[in-house]
Amino acid sequence: TALGDRYRIERELGRGGMATVYLAHDLKHDRQVAVKVLRPELAAVIGAERFLTEIKTTANLQHPHILPLHDSGEARDPGDPMGRPYLFYVMPFVAGESLRDRLSREKQLPVADALRIATEVGSALDYAHRHGVIHRDIKPENILLHDGSALVADFGIALAASKAGGTRMTETGMSLGTPHYMSPEQAMGERELDPRSDVYSLGAVLYEMLAGDPPYTGSTAQAIVAKVITEKPPLVTAARDTVPPHVAAAIHMALAKLPADRFASAAEFTQALTRPGLVSTAARATESPLHPAGDGPARAVDRRVGMALTAALLIATGLAGGGVLRP
Repeated sequence: TALGDRYRIERELGRGGMATVYLAHDLKHDRQVAVKVLRPELAAVIGAERFLTEIKTTANLQHPHILPLHDSGEARDPGDPMGRPYLFYVMPFVAGESLRDRLSREKQLPVADALRIATEVGSALDYAHRHGVIHRDIKPENILLHDGSALVADFGIALAASKAGGTRMTETGMSLGTPHYMSPEQAMGERELDPRSDVYSLGAVLYEMLAGDPPYTGSTAQAIVAKVITEKPPLVTAARDTVPPHVAAAIHMALAKLPADRFASAAEFTQALTRPGLVSTAARATESPLHPAGDGPARAVDRRVGMALTAALLIATGLAGGGVLRP
């Protein structure tokens, strides 16, 4: 009802931790579109003014591998006695599938396909980063596959929500990001992220495309975040030995715990995927064992210290005791 003068809602396409997406008919332009409506509690945290400001920034991103923005705004249902606002944004309806859909069907992708998708996503991220926009939520669900090309969706929501403040987000029971793909600094609750956080997330997505699973898995969000913060990244070749050594080295470098040890930009990462000579440092790093042999006293102490640190970090960022991360 709130959007009825502009869009005819046809059916729900899906829902996640931040929004519900609908297939709709754009009445003015006679075309199918995807309308994303933010969850009411998230809309309340962000606020209309902040949302519209941040979404305006992302609307100016024009790149062949970024899903464009058609419209955005605040709407109110005249029949709602509470007068609650609906924050929404409108994108083209992509008649294809998401990377998550393809991974669910195929589990592992051919190396060439995985590298092409990662390169296209990296190109989109590099463009956005050069325009001052960090995505903050790169994952297979936000990578759409259309006519053979990758399109990155959902720039803007994570940025607006993060600026609304971590404490207020925690009060709603929501937390930004998806644990399998969150960089360690994002998992620790740092609000000021730079392009290297997105580089980490893209490395995790590429790892999953090749290995069939993300680099870190666990039975709960807290368990996954603990591994992201404390464990060294696994080598993708341990799961799939046909991955070229320079690709494995580039992924390993992208998944480094410290941002300073990763590629400085998404462009450097994608170049390293196709130019073996650029990852000699990472290649040397992968030649040493990731985990010490045995499980002696020093190893046990390190593990206990890591677990204590993780518990403190989880509590501090609201990921324990009620914080909920999107699956």
